[in-house]
Amino acid sequence: MSVSNLTKWLYFGLHVKRWLFVLLVGVVIMALGFAYLLREVYVSYSFPAWVGIATLQFIPRWMRGLLFISVASGVTLYGAWQLNRSIVMALLPAERQGQLLDQIYSQRTQGRGPKIVTIGGGTGLSTLLRGLKQYTSNITAVVTVADDGGSSGLLRRDMHVIPPGDIRNCIAALADAEPLVTKLFQYRFGEHAGQGIAGHSFGNLFIVAMSEVTGSMETAIRETSRVLAVRGAIVPSTLADIVLGATLEDGRVIRGESDIPHAGSPVKDVFIEPAQAPVNPEALRAIREADLIVMGPGSLYTSVLPNLLVSGLAEALLRSPAHKIYVANVATQHGETDGYNAADHYAALCRHLGTKNVANVVLANSNLPADPLPDEWQSDPVVAPGDVDYGGARLVLADLVAPDHRYRHDPERLAAAVMRQYYERDLRVLAGTAAEITK
Repeated sequence: MSVSNLTKWLYFGLHVKRWLFVLLVGVVIMALGFAYLLREVYVSYSFPAWVGIATLQFIPRWMRGLLFISVASGVTLYGAWQLNRSIVMALLPAERQGQLLDQIYSQRTQGRGPKIVTIGGGTGLSTLLRGLKQYTSNITAVVTVADDGGSSGLLRRDMHVIPPGDIRNCIAALADAEPLVTKLFQYRFGEHAGQGIAGHSFGNLFIVAMSEVTGSMETAIRETSRVLAVRGAIVPSTLADIVLGATLEDGRVIRGESDIPHAGSPVKDVFIEPAQAPVNPEALRAIREADLIVMGPGSLYTSVLPNLLVSGLAEALLRSPAHKIYVANVATQHGETDGYNAADHYAALCRHLGTKNVANVVLANSNLPADPLPDEWQSDPVVAPGDVDYGGARLVLADLVAPDHRYRHDPERLAAAVMRQYYERDLRVLAGTAAEITK
């Protein structure tokens, strides 16, 4: 254990210094008690001459006091050092032994962070959560349950449960467990696993099995989150068995989330069946108590909007006084948003909610690639024009892309941009008030 690691016990917000002070007061009082006893023995008993030499009687008392304090300080620090080392070695494996105090500090400080609600699904939502968990543990991820493809679709049809795929991704993103455990949770069985298990994710199977053991999917999500030490909560937008449908520009109606991007015609509108699927009360409560609500990033029509179409959720969102941010995608999605810019994404969101404005801020990427994206991606960068009406929302541009994945958000950059907009909101309000007073 290094000296720098030992001094971390003195960080603000750990709730440790106060107890160290109490411990110090107890030791001092005990030392005073021993001093009184020793003085009583000293004045009532005659000691041999060598005792005076052994107790440094030939040194002035003030020097003896400083010497004893110095020795006691050294012994105390050494004892604390070894105690710290013993605790860390007992609680954490060797590769994480330098992280104990960092984890304590994070838990203490992040518990006082703003209450954030994120709305979406897919890889976009999990990317956002991976960055936001560094700022606060008061996160509630409202996740879509319209997925009907892949492992989630099979489990949904065979086990009659809400699809666990997006929930699994959010749990993995917010997990504070061992990296190996998180990697195991995301593991997907290959074809060599044989019929029945091939293509399934271990995390999906784990969540469904937990729902069978606990009796409900809600309890299964909470218990799985506890096992993986999740920072925050993952909440399905509804517990109903919903089907996502789309009305296409050519007039056709497609049902099934996984079929919409392959329909061969642009999407006009999306809907859910049943249309009055009840909102999850936990999602409703989180939105009512939120300080910040973030919509997106993620597939506009198949990840973000399915949540907002759940009966009662959009109404709660529009009534909430929380600061609201819509995060535009960095690239269009083939079969859903071909040719869309950031304003088109936001306009589609507002149109489905029946309002001109949903968010305070539209956050879009400013770091556009100089070269076009590869043809096989069938995707283009999402441009954010500044001369377009965003319905009252303020357009904010920032570098949000990952250096090695120019068509995906970077968790740290995205979270930093989101939190910057949240913390600067009051400054803009004050600036506007000052301008009105000046007028």
